[in-house]
Amino acid sequence: MGTQGSDEQGRGTGRRALLGAAVLGAGGAVLGLPGAARAEERHGGGGYKSLPVPTVIGHRGASGYRPEHTLGAYQLALDMGADVIEAGDLVPTKDGHLVCRHEPEIGGTTDVSAHPEFAGRKTTKTLDGVATTGWFTEDFTLAELKTLRAKERIPANRPHNTLYDGRWEIPTFEEVLRWRNEQTRKRGKQVWIYPELKHPTYFRKLGLGLEERVAKVLRKYGMDEKNSPVILQSFEPTGIQRLNKLVGNPLVVLLSGASTRPWDFVETGDPRTVADLVKPAGLKWIASYAQGIGPTLDLIIPKDASGNLTTPTTLVKDAHAEGLILHPYTMRNENPFLPANFRKGTDADGYGDAFGAFKTYFATGIDGVFTDNPDTGLLAREDFVNG
Repeated sequence: MGTQGSDEQGRGTGRRALLGAAVLGAGGAVLGLPGAARAEERHGGGGYKSLPVPTVIGHRGASGYRPEHTLGAYQLALDMGADVIEAGDLVPTKDGHLVCRHEPEIGGTTDVSAHPEFAGRKTTKTLDGVATTGWFTEDFTLAELKTLRAKERIPANRPHNTLYDGRWEIPTFEEVLRWRNEQTRKRGKQVWIYPELKHPTYFRKLGLGLEERVAKVLRKYGMDEKNSPVILQSFEPTGIQRLNKLVGNPLVVLLSGASTRPWDFVETGDPRTVADLVKPAGLKWIASYAQGIGPTLDLIIPKDASGNLTTPTTLVKDAHAEGLILHPYTMRNENPFLPANFRKGTDADGYGDAFGAFKTYFATGIDGVFTDNPDTGLLAREDFVNG
């Protein structure tokens, strides 16, 4: 939203007009898509349909430049002009508060290992079937977590970000919502956020159900309605189904690699894989309770054995046919994260041809993209819309 987005929407010609029609059709009845009426009935009128297209989503903030999931990363993404901020991968504390971390294991994203008073908390747990060693948020009270400071998660790729290690606390979801409200007042326009519920099945088994906690906090701040500027996402479809009954917010099912199964499916014995969910029947099922999908970019354009992009799949067309928007993840500037045919040199922290990669993905008709580099995404969108 905002001036830049409004100007782009006002052009009404060329690629922008076509893409705008696509997203309107995904959320409403403009294109007469089969899933549109269902989405409109459940969470209709949501302002997500008026976001610029392709929507540039600051992935964990501007995490290409600041340690992820910190108020510093969120603020920078907003200042850069990101349309939406992924403010919050939500995980619970021991005393039931929701905090923003990429994973419940915080050894890689905080200075917890430097705190001798917490040395005894280090442990090994099975997280979605994988043995994981470290420190976990559910073993700390909020007061204890507030003594820690965030640090860069991938310093080999982003050594410059280590300058900011130790600068910011772990934010709570409530702090993020208060920050969002403050920024909305200051800027005179809605600030959109896009929290993710992490590992709902894992936490439900611990008696720390996420969906109810998220809904309660959103209700407290008046942010649980269909017009609220908060999009909710999760890799577990059953978590999104629960949210569908608890809140009016637009909902998005995240999708990993084609051969994987959502962990809630593993737990319940559902044999379907992501490959099944991206087929028309699977997409129709998702459209019965959600407004969009967040697929990995490889589900949009697969790579060959050398890591080069190949031919796009039909996922964009098939999802739009069911009234679903698509917000794939994740675009990053650094060479190791780009398709091989867009890399330049071999430096792990060196930038490749990110603009070329953005253009290629935008050309598939996706409705938006998560990116660690919102400034690059916005310039790439400008090039694509005007080109």
